[in-house]
Amino acid sequence: MEDKKGVIKNKEKQDHTTRKETEKKNREKKTSAKQSKKAVEQTKKTVETRETAAEEKIAEFQNKYIRLSADFDNYRKRTLKERIELTKTANAEILLNLLPVMDDFERALKSMKDTKGCKEIKDGIDLIYNKFSEFLKSSGINEINAMHKKFDTDIHEAVTKIPAPEKKLKGKVLDVIQKGYYLNEKIIRYPKVVIGD
Repeated sequence: MEDKKGVIKNKEKQDHTTRKETEKKNREKKTSAKQSKKAVEQTKKTVETRETAAEEKIAEFQNKYIRLSADFDNYRKRTLKERIELTKTANAEILLNLLPVMDDFERALKSMKDTKGCKEIKDGIDLIYNKFSEFLKSSGINEINAMHKKFDTDIHEAVTKIPAPEKKLKGKVLDVIQKGYYLNEKIIRYPKVVIGD
């Protein structure tokens, strides 16, 4: 019986030791699980932080791309507009230099009206004048109609004032010394006029 008691005590000791070891292992597992859970949470936070930083960088690069694209588009539009303006300016200078030729044609036609004979020469000059006039019109040049219009300092250049022959002509253009011209609705040469006073 003592042998049985010794075996039972021995068994109880073993059970107690096994229970302690099992409890210890369970505690270690819980600690290990808590540590694993903390490590997973820490890793998750790190990943989220990096993901947020990456998203911010992506947004920053997208914003830079959009701005750069807009800047380039504006640059392209501006250079195109400048090129068009340069062409218009160059054309305007050429056309402005041709206006005295038009004046000479008009003077020649006016002086030929009074002379007799040379009908063929008159017709030839008239033909050239008409072609030249059409060329200027097709290039955007239009004459400013100033005769008997109210004097406007924005459009007319006053050369002199003379007494108006009639009351209704007071403050109006009585004579055009030199014709003025528009180039596409922009004045390139102001008409030189005489005003009724």
